[in-house]
Amino acid sequence: METAEKLAIVSAGVFFLTALLTGIWKYRQIMAAANGEAHPYVDICHRASLLYAFAAMLLAKFVEISQLPAVWEILATAAVVFYFAVAILSYMVHGLLQDTENQLKAPFRLGQTNLSAHHVSVHMWMLIAAEVGGFLILFYGVLAALF
Repeated sequence: METAEKLAIVSAGVFFLTALLTGIWKYRQIMAAANGEAHPYVDICHRASLLYAFAAMLLAKFVEISQLPAVWEILATAAVVFYFAVAILSYMVHGLLQDTENQLKAPFRLGQTNLSAHHVSVHMWMLIAAEVGGFLILFYGVLAALF
């Protein structure tokens, strides 16, 4: 089994465990809230962790099929799972701090700190480039192997 495939599978496990644990957190908030709802970012963290777990398994399968050089596969996989993890972590932090209900709406807050619109924009474009670019590399590898 290749390093990129192992990375994707281990990431899937970590993301799924995060989903299970944040599901407990979400449940506790729902039960304690007068309106019966968890903080939006607790909910988002739980759901994103579930989705990213299965997405990481998809990446593992793509790496298995792909015939690209191992270095390309590991870089592409690492880029995607790194930004999946960063997203989950940011949702978790916002859920813990309860500092915003929309991290992409000004003012951009992280706890008591205001982030610049430029910082948020650069981060989002980096995330987009890494996730889409990394996946496109693996998808190309799959298509090249199949056809």
